[in-house]
Amino acid sequence: MFNIRGQGAGLAVIAILLSVNAPARADDEHPLYASLGDTTRAPIGWIDFCVENPAECGSGTSQPRDIVMSQAAWRDLNKVNHWVNESVKPMTDMDHWGVIEKWSLPTDGYGDCEDYVLLKRKMLIDAGWPREALLITVVRDRKGEGHAVLTVKSDKGEFILDNQNESIVAWTDTGYRFVKRQSQGDPNVWVSLGDARPALATASAK
Repeated sequence: MFNIRGQGAGLAVIAILLSVNAPARADDEHPLYASLGDTTRAPIGWIDFCVENPAECGSGTSQPRDIVMSQAAWRDLNKVNHWVNESVKPMTDMDHWGVIEKWSLPTDGYGDCEDYVLLKRKMLIDAGWPREALLITVVRDRKGEGHAVLTVKSDKGEFILDNQNESIVAWTDTGYRFVKRQSQGDPNVWVSLGDARPALATASAK
């Protein structure tokens, strides 16, 4: 049985020590960010999840914030990504719930890609990370299939936490086609990511 209660406080005792450093990028002075398109419809899975778990979805708008990608922050991201990927066992929604699509926190230790994302997001928010920098993102994977990942928006660019990849990589290195994600200003507002060309950062909110 997998229990997510108290996972925020539990970050300090996660027994996974990864030897990683903060990402060094040639374009650190001008980090690349995904180009945002128009407002679009939120995934039905997110809408239903928020009906059942309103405390996880927030309400109202807030000021967009990026995180400062220090070495400590990078280590914490890797710990969370690795721990969730190892702790949750993959299972389709049809096998798990008998429905095609259901987003849920994997409290029983099983879930699909959206559930991995929800848990990583929750653990980081519970540990004090700004919700505005943790964006649930819908992509098409290398096979063209729908997939969900967590985008972490930082002063060094946007990085992807993914249950299909043990390593955290820049969004431009995933090989995915980015479709849409949560707005930084409101988790219930989603924006399209249809432009494949990256945008240069002009400012970072800390």
